[in-house]
Amino acid sequence: MSLREVCQNMAEEIVAWRRDFHRHPELSFAESRTASVVAGILRQLGLSVQEGVNGHGVVGELVGAAPGKRVALRADMDALAIVEETGLPFASAVPGVMHACGHDGHMAALLGAAKVLAGMRERLRGSVRFIFQPAEEIPPGGAKGMIEAGALDGVDVMFGLHLWSEYPVGTFYTALGPLMAAADMFTITISGKGGHGGQPHNTVDSLLIASHLVMAAQHIVSRQLDPLQSGVITFGQLQAGSAFNVIADKAELKGTVRSFAPEVRDLLQRRLEQTAASMAELYGARIAVDYVRGYPAVINHEQEARAALAEAEAVFGKEQVGIMQPNMVGEDFSYYLQKVPGAFCFVGAGIPEGPVYPHHHPRFVIDERALPLATEWLCRMALRYVG
Repeated sequence: MSLREVCQNMAEEIVAWRRDFHRHPELSFAESRTASVVAGILRQLGLSVQEGVNGHGVVGELVGAAPGKRVALRADMDALAIVEETGLPFASAVPGVMHACGHDGHMAALLGAAKVLAGMRERLRGSVRFIFQPAEEIPPGGAKGMIEAGALDGVDVMFGLHLWSEYPVGTFYTALGPLMAAADMFTITISGKGGHGGQPHNTVDSLLIASHLVMAAQHIVSRQLDPLQSGVITFGQLQAGSAFNVIADKAELKGTVRSFAPEVRDLLQRRLEQTAASMAELYGARIAVDYVRGYPAVINHEQEARAALAEAEAVFGKEQVGIMQPNMVGEDFSYYLQKVPGAFCFVGAGIPEGPVYPHHHPRFVIDERALPLATEWLCRMALRYVG
């Protein structure tokens, strides 16, 4: 029986795992039930299992019959604080919590790979490490702690995937270098002097200053960043004022900065802080910038990315595999790729007949036909190095 047939024959079981995870979502660093289920399945497959890694992380080790390289494969486990609106029969049973990013599918696909590869143990030269990571969704994330706890010790190469609703099912994409952006966040607090709306000359208008700051920050990207480089400064929140005729004494801005190159990341932070300081001096306000660095950029290793594409062609077909433009979404898989060679890839999971809802949307869904395909690709990546 071919690997394709083995994985397709497991489709029903893989889907059942995914639906169980979907019905019982858990937030970042609270994945206790999820971790217990994952660890139980891995033990049933005969793997050595370590639980409680960086909180609720689970690491399973499949050792082959002969020595060789060690390949690591990773799935994330956490859900989001979102009220589900899909109406699915297996919709979340946990109020206000939903698997709205595909992590339920990631776990199911990786468990499928563990089962397939466990059945081939006697043919493996080396070992496969299955990393089930908590807390991908919120900084500082779970990857860094998994590494510090030893999850990458002895690993030669590593791969991971993300089911992606914006690509149709049956497709596969990655990049040969930068894939996903560094994701930083900031809070800017402007302290001015409030007063009567009809007497602005007696005030320091924090809301007006906030408006100027939002506009000035856009010039950082358009006029201070090399046009051939990529960067984004987005303000997502502005809170100020209490009445229509009162000039606000305080304003708070929150936003995110995205970039790929470390020097661009440094530039955007520095210029944003300088712009805020200049505004404070110009308008006579006090402005504090709290800039928090999130995950670094996901930078694939070219050799491993090409290997991922080669194996994907055998799974999805050459016409359905390609190089993608880098994505400004963040992912803490970046920390793994800073330590060992590897690649992160996107598996299409969009339902062809639509509608397609984006990740982190209360109606986010995936096409479950993507799951056995993801399992097959994960198996092929492991076998490429230890088969």
